[in-house]
Amino acid sequence: VLGSSPITIVVTSEADTWDIDTSSLGLGCGPFVDWDKMPEPEQPAQIPQDVLGRPPKELKRLAREGCWGWSHAGRARLYPRLIQQVSCRLVTPDALVYRDVAARLFGKPSVSSHPLPEFLEGCPVPTYCLSPRGVTALKKILICVGALFPDITHSPLLPALAALLLHYSEDEAQCFESISRLIASNAPHAAYIDQSFLAHQASCMTFGDLASKHCPAAHKLIAGAAENVLEVYSEWLSWLFPGLPFGYAVRVLDVFLLEGQKVLYRIALALLRHFRLSVAPAGLQGSDIKAELQAFARNIAEHVTVDKLLERAFGIRLFSRKEIWLLQMANRKALVERGITVVQRRPSFHLAVDMQNFSSSTVTAQEMRLVWSWIPERFSLFPPLLLFSTSEDGCSLQRFYTCCEGYEPTVLLIKTTEGEVCGAFLSSDWSERKKSGATSGFFGTGECFVFTVRPEAERYEWVLIKKPELAKAVPRSRQRSPSPAPESPLGSSRDSPSPKHLAVPSPQRRARLSPFLAIRHFLLPSKTASMFMAGSRDGIVIGKGG
Repeated sequence: VLGSSPITIVVTSEADTWDIDTSSLGLGCGPFVDWDKMPEPEQPAQIPQDVLGRPPKELKRLAREGCWGWSHAGRARLYPRLIQQVSCRLVTPDALVYRDVAARLFGKPSVSSHPLPEFLEGCPVPTYCLSPRGVTALKKILICVGALFPDITHSPLLPALAALLLHYSEDEAQCFESISRLIASNAPHAAYIDQSFLAHQASCMTFGDLASKHCPAAHKLIAGAAENVLEVYSEWLSWLFPGLPFGYAVRVLDVFLLEGQKVLYRIALALLRHFRLSVAPAGLQGSDIKAELQAFARNIAEHVTVDKLLERAFGIRLFSRKEIWLLQMANRKALVERGITVVQRRPSFHLAVDMQNFSSSTVTAQEMRLVWSWIPERFSLFPPLLLFSTSEDGCSLQRFYTCCEGYEPTVLLIKTTEGEVCGAFLSSDWSERKKSGATSGFFGTGECFVFTVRPEAERYEWVLIKKPELAKAVPRSRQRSPSPAPESPLGSSRDSPSPKHLAVPSPQRRARLSPFLAIRHFLLPSKTASMFMAGSRDGIVIGKGG
């Protein structure tokens, strides 16, 4: 049994024909397709004759709008040409190599057992609208991928992409060459296919970071219903492949071939937003959240059309491809610190922190689980370590600094005499405050945020996360770090455009990194750091002075 999803699984008997198929029934006539399963076009496609000559930006727009969304023949012509434009390694196996390797692997009548490669263990192998002949061809292609790319140890996305491309391929060799180029892509910051458990898990953590920022309502819902939020987000890719119906999956593929993995993040975030809208007011208490999400993806047509889903996905103000890549590298680094290796196929332990054993007089284990779901994924892999407590260390601010210096990041929890609980996630070491000399300057990064736990749980982030255009409107004279004002309430500001965001000094440069990224992870010049924390003998400030 390959995977647990309710989809068609590749099962090949010894009686299968293992000859190399090089025939073609004409472009768009899919020799490997069961046309009774194939969705009928709802409208004629209007594909410009010079579509491949259009500028990249124009080509992306056409793909997003579904220019060839209803043309099987159009996809059969376009897909190979689009993939030929993908920058890849100099030595990449092509159609000729496939024919040679397939002849050696499958040309001998005595060979009857052909197991799928080990890197597909636990990965669903969808067949969509493939005919029995197509299912056999798919298995042969995957076996050849395993033979020619021995460094692949885990790749949940690869079988779905191969199956989708096979629908529009003239023969097996063409499909193999297409998938081979996507595997061997060397475009900067634009990987198409994760090829190890380490890379896949880093992308899952990156999606968790993005979901926490861009889908706060859905994230809060999941954090309240699931004991292990990371485990839920670890299945994000399966919501798309094989989760989405074929008609939706190929529309995603249209833009994926032009824009890379960033598109998948967008679509999954849009799915998550629509899922939150579909949940009853009572929430998900007692429900299997992972099963609910998979069922929602399968039945997505009942909730939103593919055009509306894509429209909403591309309406999300996501970070640049480079910024997302940097975030993935940071998450990858954290996984390596937890012992995950490139050659490891599956985790040997649970990555998420078990909060059931967490004990505090300030917050409950359930409340701490929610707080832990808010902090960046690369830090939430590690259990919390108590550094300072007024019940044990007293109420000296200097003692607070002494206990916390040398550690980053930290979480500050504050309980009032009225029983209310608030706090902050602090990305930088408190010792940074000493670098300003006699003056109390701001330090820290855009990952800082403040939050409330009681009476209502809410997170307040940097305002530019949701409204980056505000950075362009700030006059140059105000683009400096102000002096701290300890008497100012946390997160309060006359300039704050929204009560749900933390107002902080604006960035000094437009081309800075995203607010997620801590500068010391990427050896960037310190002048690119944002200023979010300040500390003096009189008090601490998190947010904006004044």
